[in-house]
Amino acid sequence: MTKVQFEELLDAGCHFGHLKRKWNPAMAPYIFMEKNGIHIIDLYKTVDKVDEACAAAKQIAKSGRKILFVATKKQAKETVAELVKQVGMPYVTERWPGGMLTNFFTIRKAVKKMTDIDKLMQSPQFNNLSKREKLQIQRERAKLEKNLGSIADLSRLPAAVFIVDIVKEHIAVAEARRLNIITFAIVDTNSNPNLIEYPIPANDDASKSISIIVKAICDAIAEGLEERKMSKEQYDEIENEAVEIEERPKRARVERSGDEPQKRRRTNAKPIAEEKVIEDNNEDVTATEDEQ
Repeated sequence: MTKVQFEELLDAGCHFGHLKRKWNPAMAPYIFMEKNGIHIIDLYKTVDKVDEACAAAKQIAKSGRKILFVATKKQAKETVAELVKQVGMPYVTERWPGGMLTNFFTIRKAVKKMTDIDKLMQSPQFNNLSKREKLQIQRERAKLEKNLGSIADLSRLPAAVFIVDIVKEHIAVAEARRLNIITFAIVDTNSNPNLIEYPIPANDDASKSISIIVKAICDAIAEGLEERKMSKEQYDEIENEAVEIEERPKRARVERSGDEPQKRRRTNAKPIAEEKVIEDNNEDVTATEDEQ
């Protein structure tokens, strides 16, 4: 698994925190110093936390479960969506719909409604609707796609949630904590890292800082998915070999049972002729005895 280097984080500006007057005292262990009224994050601890988060995300992906990415900040939307799409994980880059986790059943209804609209638009009945009705359906479909299109494949609650800026996404954090869902997050100096299982202290406002950390997590997820695929293929091979070993005695018995009748027919042909010869010889022997 590739590790994030200190120099990469430094070049991306991950060490810049918020103003001193906006800091959260819970972030004190991750702050290196103060310079010009701005807190500087200790990037050595950031490297350790990124490695820890990547290892956990890899195991989750390897187990076949989903990680939901949440990033509604303007500077994080496009970056997160582009990187997460490559690993096939769900993400939310528009407004966080309240109750998305705690009221997941209702969210699934909205996703199902989107699929129903797709079926309606492809059916002949859609052509019989008026122009105004068609426009209303298309607008509703576009709205659902914008808010829920990225989670259409999320059929059950995710195993973990990755959040950019837990201050802005405090509702997502609260819902995940209520349901005991594992949380990953980029935490800045104004955040409370105690709310997160896997906090990553870094600048959550710079797009480069967000990009490098999210990319590291996505790379770990991709490795986990690849290992899951390889282990599944190996399991299939072992299973096929086991089935082959079990079938070998059956095939041997079938082959032996198929050969035995032919052998019997061939072996049974000789005794009949031999019996005739033996009978003739017996008759000759009895005749000679009578003569004597």
